[in-house]
Amino acid sequence: MHDTWRGWLTTQALPLWSNEGFDDRRHLYHERLTWDGAPIAMAQLRLMVQARQVATYCRAALDGLYDVSTQAIRCLDEVERLYRHCDGASGWIFSLAPDGTPADRKRDLYAHAFILFAYAWAYELTKEEHYRRIARETVEEVHKIFAAANGGFSDAVPAPDTVRRQNPHMHLLEAYLALFEATREQFYLDHAKALVKFALGRFIDKRSDMLLEFFDAEWVPCEVYGKNRVEPGHLFEWAWLLREYERLVGFGGEKAAQIAGTADRLFAAGISVGIDPETGIAFDAMTEEGVVYERSTRIWPQTELMRLLCQRRRLGLLNDAILLVRLSHVFFGRYAPQRLSGGWIDRLDSSLTPLVDYMPASSLYHIYGPGRELGIGVSLCK
Repeated sequence: MHDTWRGWLTTQALPLWSNEGFDDRRHLYHERLTWDGAPIAMAQLRLMVQARQVATYCRAALDGLYDVSTQAIRCLDEVERLYRHCDGASGWIFSLAPDGTPADRKRDLYAHAFILFAYAWAYELTKEEHYRRIARETVEEVHKIFAAANGGFSDAVPAPDTVRRQNPHMHLLEAYLALFEATREQFYLDHAKALVKFALGRFIDKRSDMLLEFFDAEWVPCEVYGKNRVEPGHLFEWAWLLREYERLVGFGGEKAAQIAGTADRLFAAGISVGIDPETGIAFDAMTEEGVVYERSTRIWPQTELMRLLCQRRRLGLLNDAILLVRLSHVFFGRYAPQRLSGGWIDRLDSSLTPLVDYMPASSLYHIYGPGRELGIGVSLCK
């Protein structure tokens, strides 16, 4: 499994998305490729996609797996020029038009979380003070733009609706942890602590131990009990992040036990009712009572589960190599078949038939997490 992942990453996936997946003229990454690896023209280039690709290639260089860091840093500099403050307002725009002008000027929390994540890895790679400074300024802007009066953050400004979502908070936590690890500034750890405290108090339903997706403006679940959306992939992401938070904070005692216990319960909930017992494939969505109502499957919940399994194995919590091997076979057999030469199928229906006709660049971020662990033995998952 180690050789398979390392070979696929270094000779297929990472080269594909840094060659065919990169626009040398604009110094930006393409959003999508065809099955044959040709760029698909898009009306908008989202900030989130650029940030994810930059972060991934910075990490790959740091890991010694694949080095196109010059390209990634050049892209980040161009992204900063084109997306940040380009309309005279604070923050970063959501997307660019093909001519390089703003396409969507809204400020989106999810996108801001990922540009912070990119700056964390750019600073970790280069140690250039500029990236450290822009990250700090962006965090301060995030709190000015998105902070909600009753805690947490709004999804976007202007707001598209009254719904509050857990997902951008999760990725903001991820960015804070990456920034803390890169800079060792208490500033980021303090923000991470506040976000974890808020998340544990608001996002997790105490009756079911499930992490809910959608809330109203008062942080009340959008639906009555038993009807709320739960995504197994996000249970696995949060479980992984909470363990990372525990590692970086380094506290012990009751507080550590609370964080670890929450992570374990999220994992247990996802693994018990959120995956197909025969294949191990994680479903797209269920209710907090464990009723699966979207049996389609996207690629990212599978990779998030694999990454979590590696982490738990490293911590001595799980030695389920069978499930990890099974998911790896499913990944290469169904989601990233050899014929796509480093590409992937983002979503399958319940019969494992593709539901999309293109390859999204945004999946690489999700794939690289477990890929690096399996490919370079970070977690001894061989």
